[in-house]
Amino acid sequence: MKPVMIGQLARETSTKVTTIRFYESIGLLRSAPRTASGRRTYDASDIERLHFIRNGRRLGFSVDEIRSLMGLAQNPDQDCGAASAIAAQHLKDVEERLAQLAVLRDELAMLSQSCTKARMADCRIMKAIGKGHPQADQ
Repeated sequence: MKPVMIGQLARETSTKVTTIRFYESIGLLRSAPRTASGRRTYDASDIERLHFIRNGRRLGFSVDEIRSLMGLAQNPDQDCGAASAIAAQHLKDVEERLAQLAVLRDELAMLSQSCTKARMADCRIMKAIGKGHPQADQ
């Protein structure tokens, strides 16, 4: 494959140019070689790596988790238990966030149902937000 410039890499991976530069700056992508005029060039391995990063981010993995997973990929013959452990911990974190969101949803539902459409000065929603709990003045 012929090397591509950063704009083409961005289009092929649906990634903003600034994001590509950011991934380079934090070491998720290698620093791209440059042409004589200073333009970055990328090859097929960069496209593959960026797809991996993007898919990992889509799944909610942190930059550090992706860095760890990419490090594990450097030794393709090793047991994948470490990758499984990272994924299992991430799943646990997602489940905790979902539980927190369910509580938040319930609080917001209670708040929205408490509205009496009265004056703003008497608004139960505003009072509840101000006091930090949904049962304010009910």
